[in-house]
Amino acid sequence: MLALLTCRTHRLIFLTFGTSPGWQSEAVAVPQSLAAPLILDENFNIDRKVVEKREAWIETLDTSAPSHQVGLIHLHPKVFADYPRLDIIHENAVWQQKFRMVNTAHTKLRSEVRGGGKKPHPQKGLGRARHGSIRSPLWVGGGRAHGPRAFTTQFYMLPFAKRIRGLTSTLSAKFSQDDLKIVENLDLPSDEAGYLEKLCEERCWGPSVLFVDDTDLMPRNITIATDTIQHVNLMPVYGLNVHSMLKHETLVLTVSAARRIEERLLYHLNRPDFYKMNNERFKK
Repeated sequence: MLALLTCRTHRLIFLTFGTSPGWQSEAVAVPQSLAAPLILDENFNIDRKVVEKREAWIETLDTSAPSHQVGLIHLHPKVFADYPRLDIIHENAVWQQKFRMVNTAHTKLRSEVRGGGKKPHPQKGLGRARHGSIRSPLWVGGGRAHGPRAFTTQFYMLPFAKRIRGLTSTLSAKFSQDDLKIVENLDLPSDEAGYLEKLCEERCWGPSVLFVDDTDLMPRNITIATDTIQHVNLMPVYGLNVHSMLKHETLVLTVSAARRIEERLLYHLNRPDFYKMNNERFKK
């Protein structure tokens, strides 16, 4: 039996395995640098047979490599091939902008306006309308009825299902537009900002790029290189959100970050208390 193994350097390694008594098996030592598989396949439990798993190239950030495409990864269709609901994406974007806003506009009530303690004229006898104070909202210079009050928050909580669906819709839209890239890691051979800008220009990433890793401890070189570039940002996977993905033109995920996103979103999509979580009111 002859097995063919393709590695990152596109070399061919032939391994022979003996299955018959007359065939002696021979163990071939494969270097660790060449033992990485070309295809990262996953056996997804997909309930609908018409939905196929998606494939994406695994790229490297090292421009000195013979090819920037070093492998192939399979992505779950429920996360990266969902139907993009633009209305839910818009609701998520508006929610993220409003939930941290605090209104600072302020108008005074009739009790806060200076003056108006005396009745302007007698109640009866002059033929004029009845008034008890010149600081009533009916008077010029009086208080404001139902006006804006300072330090009122616009916070509200979006339903749980819309938050999850917003992430899957945005990821699917990025993937379908070829604005989602998968890299093996965020290791750069240089810490110069010019190297990263040239890399993004050659790969047609941008003008704004968001790099996402599964940890918040980013490699040293890419941290220094992005420090002076305003349109290239780093983010851990637990901070990924709809607003940041829409703000950046290209989304770059590491392999571990893509697997972590699939794991968490599939858990929430298939959790038994999903509808209970969606109907539960947010407690401040």
